[in-house]
Amino acid sequence: MTELKIGQQVELEYGGTAKVLGVIGSGGQGTVYRVEFNGTQWALKWYDISKIKRPAEFKKNLKDNITDGAPSNKFLWPKYLTKEAEDGTFGYLMELKPASFDNFVDILNTYKLEVDPLTGRATKKNIGFTNLNAMITAVINIVNAFRQLHLKGKSYQDLNDGGFFINVDTGAVLVCDCDNIAPDGTNFGIGGKPGYMAPEIVRGVAKPDVQTDKYSLAVVLFKLLFRGDPMEGEKVVKDICLTESSELKHYGQNAVFVYDPNDASNRPVRGIHDNVIKFWRIYPDYIRDAFIRSFTVGTNEPNKRIIESEWQKLFIRLRSEIIKCTCGRTNFTSMFEHPDEKTFRCTKCGAEFGSLGFSDRPYRMPLYIGAKFYECEIDPDSEDFLSVAGSVVENKLKPGMIGIKNETNRIWRAKMPDGEFYDIKPGGGFPIWPELEISFGMIKASI
Repeated sequence: MTELKIGQQVELEYGGTAKVLGVIGSGGQGTVYRVEFNGTQWALKWYDISKIKRPAEFKKNLKDNITDGAPSNKFLWPKYLTKEAEDGTFGYLMELKPASFDNFVDILNTYKLEVDPLTGRATKKNIGFTNLNAMITAVINIVNAFRQLHLKGKSYQDLNDGGFFINVDTGAVLVCDCDNIAPDGTNFGIGGKPGYMAPEIVRGVAKPDVQTDKYSLAVVLFKLLFRGDPMEGEKVVKDICLTESSELKHYGQNAVFVYDPNDASNRPVRGIHDNVIKFWRIYPDYIRDAFIRSFTVGTNEPNKRIIESEWQKLFIRLRSEIIKCTCGRTNFTSMFEHPDEKTFRCTKCGAEFGSLGFSDRPYRMPLYIGAKFYECEIDPDSEDFLSVAGSVVENKLKPGMIGIKNETNRIWRAKMPDGEFYDIKPGGGFPIWPELEISFGMIKASI
């Protein structure tokens, strides 16, 4: 019973039945159906067990994951296991993807095809992040999801562009295809997707684990930020047809990063890899350096790959360095002029922006209406990178005058123009002026 029929009732292991409503999609291991269970619609993944090695152990691992629960709310995690059919096939229920989330593959392609249910005609709908902040927040969310997973002692094992749904307006992320997740060191035959697999897996000398996840994660991040393959350059393009042996060479035995500082044999090719060429110039040095490390030293030395907490800090910094200029230009501070160490100037319109320096970091946050900083940036013990702690706002009574609003539930201390420090209560604010100093507790900031 590999295929299920519309209207069929599927029994769940601990009672109840799910009614099959339709097909959502299919993949290498089985088919995903839309079903109704207890008055709510769910997704049911039903396996073709001929495609699974050691199905009994695989099913037990699924049951263990259900018992353990998801590492966080960023995962579309297995919820309920079905009973086995007479032929040994089985499946599990998970929550449906919310309509506000798009497939990562479609985001990379910048469009998706929507089919009219009445006419059957497909129309192309453009997909892109609403703004730069949403994109970098999505990156932070992806990194954080895998940090949480690895802290649980588990590995994803098949990390690729089909494993995510993203809300392009907010940067919220849902990790899907969680059924191959297993305790680190355990593998049920899954290898991964070409182009995303770590070189040691391509060479056949290792199986998926946390270290190979770290490599695949770097590939996902590179593709999202630079819109290209980190290992596809001139050397790879010369192989017109990528055979199994050439994939082994280019992605396993002799993988060369397109921007390897010591090997220029695989540079991006104009007319083919224009996105990579364009975006490589835009991102600041510390982001480029992280990817160079990931795809040079990290290619052959798994224990030197960048860990998720380091990626998280890098991208939290990157998000804080976004400037939205009054002329409409939005970019990172690295793409603005620096008249002095505290000022940024737009190269397009000449507008200048002051900045806020924090006591625990070497970089400064630009100040413009709408700029935000987050809980993790004012509390060294916080990992909350989504809750806004402070925002730059315009004075409602004095247009053009900007200040900082306390968005937390804690009292801050700020130095006012009279030289005295005052309590800034939750919801309160204070003007930005040349000698401003703020105390958030352990972390302080100043203009």
